[in-house]
Amino acid sequence: MWHKKKSKLMLVGLVCLTMLVSLAACGQKGDSDDSVKRIQDKGTITMGTSADAPPFEYTTVKNGKKKIAGFDVMLAEKIAEELDVKLKIENVAFPSLVTELQDKKIDMVLSSMVASSDRKKVVSFSKPYHKGSNVLLVRKADAAKYQKISDLDGKSIGAQQGSAKEKVAKKQLSKANLVTEGNLGTLTTELKVGKIDGVILGKEDSKLYTLKYPDTYSTTNIKLKTSGDIDAVSVGLNKDDQALKKKINQVIQKLKKSGELDKMLAQAQKEQINESK
Repeated sequence: MWHKKKSKLMLVGLVCLTMLVSLAACGQKGDSDDSVKRIQDKGTITMGTSADAPPFEYTTVKNGKKKIAGFDVMLAEKIAEELDVKLKIENVAFPSLVTELQDKKIDMVLSSMVASSDRKKVVSFSKPYHKGSNVLLVRKADAAKYQKISDLDGKSIGAQQGSAKEKVAKKQLSKANLVTEGNLGTLTTELKVGKIDGVILGKEDSKLYTLKYPDTYSTTNIKLKTSGDIDAVSVGLNKDDQALKKKINQVIQKLKKSGELDKMLAQAQKEQINESK
């Protein structure tokens, strides 16, 4: 009987010890997330973006100097302000942004990037700061030709490489000829000169093109479905940087609640339209 009790006591002790070790390990793992401190210590936070998707991000020249501006930059500035650090921006080809993030060459991605299920496997995303939908941009002279998806059969349709738009094209425009480029500006230029017949863009992006170049571009009425996993525009982060993610979520929530986030987008649209005046 004594041996049985002793065995039970030893078993209980072993279980308790295992639990304590596990809890200690979890604590150490949580304590090792120094993502906020790391950024504050170096005094800068580096944003990776592909500056070719106005009004979210685009290049501009002010006082003779080229700079990157747009809605995503405005949000990144708010994040940097919250952390009390300077903002540094790296202009990277869109298909390379996730790799740059994984290699820790950048701290976060703000590039009108959606939190798709595929990306979530390797990237941690903030709460959404914009809900996107997809439309088809065409030349204004051709707008009447395209009323339904079947009108695009055999046509050359552009989508940015590695983007959710490429996924939409492959699923919904299977009879069209897909043309992909890393730079979105290349596709809209090819559309303008007649090398391709249309470009899949986010609704806000397309709206900007039609407002800025009303005699050149038009948005069709063709309905492109935007599923739940490709409509949430979010900040991309390293999987380990949960403390930073928490801070960024707080900034997004604060800007949403105050209505400032919507005002920032409207301001970015206005500034980009005025760019050519």
